[in-house]
Amino acid sequence: MTRVRVGLTTERVVRAGAELADEIGFDRVTPTELARRCGVKTASLYAHIKNLQDLRTRIALSALEELADLAAAAMAGRAGKDALVAFADVCRDYARQHPGRYAATQLRLDADTAAASAALRHSLMLRAILRGYDLTEPDQTHAVRLLGSIIHGYISLEAAGSFSHSTPATQDTWTWTLDRLDALLRNRPTP
Repeated sequence: MTRVRVGLTTERVVRAGAELADEIGFDRVTPTELARRCGVKTASLYAHIKNLQDLRTRIALSALEELADLAAAAMAGRAGKDALVAFADVCRDYARQHPGRYAATQLRLDADTAAASAALRHSLMLRAILRGYDLTEPDQTHAVRLLGSIIHGYISLEAAGSFSHSTPATQDTWTWTLDRLDALLRNRPTP
């Protein structure tokens, strides 16, 4: 691994970028901001990253891996609704604890990068959850998209403060939403 400065490695640059994303927002992370954070000149970072897109992609890949590890641990030994709730809760908690990293998980990756990343693990975990609901194709793919949309949509709206001035409590709505998703998947209409 190339070192520009003692202790500065690609892994540490990416980790510092992820921490910076949590503090200032993923969309505001730049090589200049990161260099300031690392106490180096911007040019020093280019021994570890190619450009802004490479930096953001690396942060996204790291965050996807981190989130996949957490979700896999939470889902271990669970099925059906229990697995669905475990996965969704991990995503929501991760977004609360690491807002910049969570935003990074939504970065659009090119097909080759996505296929070789933890993004595939996320899809496989959702499909594992859906095995508890006995879905076949194309319903399974529709359900993966539905779950991703609802979980991410709720998390994004909550993070933006959309639910802050209303009742019932957002936790109650979250639980209600997951209950309804479970019911929908268990009681889907037959075509």
